[in-house]
Amino acid sequence: MSDTLHCFSCGASLEAMSLPLSRQDQCPQCSRYLHVCRMCEFFDAQVARQCREDDAEEVMDKEKPNFCDWFKPTGGRFEASGHSAAKHAEQQLDALFGESDAAEADADNSHKAADDLFR
Repeated sequence: MSDTLHCFSCGASLEAMSLPLSRQDQCPQCSRYLHVCRMCEFFDAQVARQCREDDAEEVMDKEKPNFCDWFKPTGGRFEASGHSAAKHAEQQLDALFGESDAAEADADNSHKAADDLFR
């Protein structure tokens, strides 16, 4: 386990929290529950069931509190771009289909020019 725990959601330090984390413990900054798969040392998004502990029961929502007996909180779970799994996918789609700030600006200019024609 890492020396310092940080909230998986906002990155706030959890060093004031007493261990072991209870099922109802929440981050003091963002109020997210902490006894969740995303905070566990066994969480791995790249493996089946997203858990490296074979004997653990499957938990469907990895960000909701659970009763897993294998739960071991670990640091390093916060990713600054972390909320960005969806954001990253969105950026990839934008790149694929040519959506960008420049394209939006061109569209805005085209709309303005069309509006000016009818005034």
